[in-house]
Amino acid sequence: MEVVDALREPAQTISRPETPLALYRRYRPENFAQVIGQEHVTDPLQRALVNNRVNHAYLFSGPRGCGKTTSARILARCLNCAEGPTPTPCGMCQSCRDLARGGSGSIDVIEIDAASHGGVNEARDLRERAFFAPVHSRYKVYIIDEAHMVTKEGFNALLKVVEEPPPHVKFIFATTEPEKVLGTIRSRTHHYPFRLVPPKTLSAYLAELCEAEGIAVESTVLPLVVRAGAGSVRDSLSVLDQLLGGAAEGGVSYRQATALLGYTPDALLDEIIDAFAAGDAQGVFAAVEKVIEIGQDPRRFAEDLLRRLRDLIIVAAVPEALSSGLVDVSGDQAERLIAQADALGSGELTRAAEVMAVGLTEMRGTTAPRLHLELMCARVLLPGADTDGRGLHARLDRLERRMNIATAGTEAPVATVATGTAVAEPSHLPEPAVEPATSRPARGRSRATEAAPTPDAAPDTVPAPTERPEARRQDEQTPTSQPAEKPQLPNPEPRQAPVPPAAVGDPSALGSADLRRLWPQVLDNVKGRRRFTWILLSQNSKVVELREGVLTLGLANPGARESFAKGGSIEVLREAILEVVGAAVQIETIVDATAEAEAVPAPAPSEAPPTPAPRSEAAKAARASLRPTRNRPSPQTADEPEPEPDRDDAEVTGDAASTEELLMKHLGAELIDPS
Repeated sequence: MEVVDALREPAQTISRPETPLALYRRYRPENFAQVIGQEHVTDPLQRALVNNRVNHAYLFSGPRGCGKTTSARILARCLNCAEGPTPTPCGMCQSCRDLARGGSGSIDVIEIDAASHGGVNEARDLRERAFFAPVHSRYKVYIIDEAHMVTKEGFNALLKVVEEPPPHVKFIFATTEPEKVLGTIRSRTHHYPFRLVPPKTLSAYLAELCEAEGIAVESTVLPLVVRAGAGSVRDSLSVLDQLLGGAAEGGVSYRQATALLGYTPDALLDEIIDAFAAGDAQGVFAAVEKVIEIGQDPRRFAEDLLRRLRDLIIVAAVPEALSSGLVDVSGDQAERLIAQADALGSGELTRAAEVMAVGLTEMRGTTAPRLHLELMCARVLLPGADTDGRGLHARLDRLERRMNIATAGTEAPVATVATGTAVAEPSHLPEPAVEPATSRPARGRSRATEAAPTPDAAPDTVPAPTERPEARRQDEQTPTSQPAEKPQLPNPEPRQAPVPPAAVGDPSALGSADLRRLWPQVLDNVKGRRRFTWILLSQNSKVVELREGVLTLGLANPGARESFAKGGSIEVLREAILEVVGAAVQIETIVDATAEAEAVPAPAPSEAPPTPAPRSEAAKAARASLRPTRNRPSPQTADEPEPEPDRDDAEVTGDAASTEELLMKHLGAELIDPS
C-alpha cells in the first residue's frame, strides 16, 4: 500500500540546469563578416546589397557544413532589417532579433527541408502561399534546404513562380549536389558555390573558440581536429565539442585526442618509417604488431601511413615545403620529416606510397585487414617484387644510399689510385715472346685498341678488313719464322700509356688521345654499372673529340644516338669517366657512320683465334706463281691456317683480294660479261 500511495502522490518538479547548445549552434555567424573561408561568396552578396541589386532567386551549393544555410539566413536578415537592405544587420530591430542566434524565428522567413517536403503537393502549396504578402517584414524569403531532393514534378510546379515571382518573394536554394537541380530552375538563379575552408583558416578559428571557452588545448591537437573535420566548419566544431566535453583539468592532450579520434600516434609512424629506411623487416612487423595490440584499425593505420608518405614525398621534392606551409607540422616533427625523406629517397617513397594506395583500395571489405597490411609492408621492403619502373627507381635509391655510406670520405683518392696504376709501371718487365705466324691474327685483333703505332711501318700496306692498322703494323715487325723448339713466355698485359698528371683533376687538360687510350677501361667501368649502356657504346660509338671538358661522342646512327640520350646512359658514362680518369666532362653526341666499324669490341685474349676464310684454288695458284723460287714448307693439314703473306708482298693480301682481282692483276685475265 505504501508503494501505491507513493505512486499516487504528485511528482515533484526537479530543477535541471540548462543544457548548453552545441558549439556549431552557439557560435553560428550572425553577419557575413563572421563567415570564414567564403569571401568569394560573402563579398559579392554584400556589394549586391549595397547596390540594391539583389536577385529574386539564389542557389547556394557546396560541401556540408561550410555555411550555405547560415548564409541564407544572414541574407534574409539583411533583406528584412529595419535599416536595410543592408550588408550589416543592426541586430536591434524585431526582424533581426527573431532571426538571431537562438531567436524564435520569423513567420516571413520559411525554411523547408526538401528531403521530406520535396513532392509535387508541397510545391503546389508553396506556390499558392507565395502570393500572400509578408506579415510584418519587407520580403517573404523561402529557404529550401537539400534542394536536390525535390522531385522533377515538384520543380516543374515551382518553375513558374521561381521564374516570375511576386516582388515581395525571394527564393534561396541550398544543396550539396547542384547538378541534380533541374536545369530550368538553376538557370533562373544566381549560383554561388561554397568551398571547404582551408586548414590554416579553420585552425586559427578553432583556436579562438578554445580561448573563448577557456579550455587549454595542445597545439598538436588542432591539426587533428581540422583533419577530422575535412574542411567542414560544422564537422570540425562537432569534433572539438566532443574533445572539450571530455577534457581533463589540464585541458585536451595530444594523447587523448589520438585515442579518441582513432589516429595513429606520430611515434608509431616514425618507428615504421625508420624501419623501412633501414630495411629492418623485424622492426616493420613489430610496428604492425603494436598497431593490433593498441586496438588500432589496420585501415586507419594504413591511411595514416600513406599520409605520412605523402608528406615525405613533398619534403623530398620541395625543400621549402615545411616553411611555406605545404606540410603543416610542428618544429620537432619537421626535423624528423627531413631526416626520413633523406633516408628513403624520392624513388622509394613514391613506390611505397603507391603500394599503400593500392593496398588501401584492396582492403575495402576484406575479412583479414591485418594480413593485407602485413603484405603491403612486405612489398615495401622488397622493391625487387616490382619489375616496372617503380621498383627500379626504388632499388636505385637503395643502392645509392648504400654506395654513399660505403664511399663516404673516399671519393678523392679514387682518381689517385686509378692514375697511379697507369703511371707506376715496372721498367724491368720482360719483353713478350714473338708468336708464330699462325697466332698473329688473333693477337692483333685482341689488342688492336691498345697497341701503339710504329714509325717504320710500310706506308703503302693495305690493311685487312678485320684488323686495325696499328695491330697489322705490329705484326709486320715480327719475324715470320721462329724456331719451333723455342719456348714461349706468357704474354703479359700491354702497358697502359701514362696519363699526364694535369689531366686527372682538370677536364680541360685531358686530351682526346688520352681519353682514347683510356676508353677500354671506361667501357669496362660502364659494363659494371649498366650492361645496356655498355653494349650501346661498345658497338656504336667512338671518341671524336675532347676539348675544354666537353666530350664529343660519335654514334653510328640516329637510333643509337636517341637510345643513348634516353634512359640515363649519359649519366652512366659521365660517372664512369669520372671514376676512371678523375675528371668530370660534359657529353655531346653526333651521328658518325664510322663509329660502328671502329667500335666493334675485340675478343678476349682467351678466345680461340678466328679461322681464316678459305681461299679459292685460283687464288692459291696466283699466289704460287708470284714466288717461283721461294722455298715452301711441307703441305699443311686441313686444321692448320694458311701462313700470312710476307712483308715484300704488300700488294697481295689473300683475305682482302678476290679471285677475279688476282687473275686480272697478276695473270692478265679479262673478265667476260656473261650477257
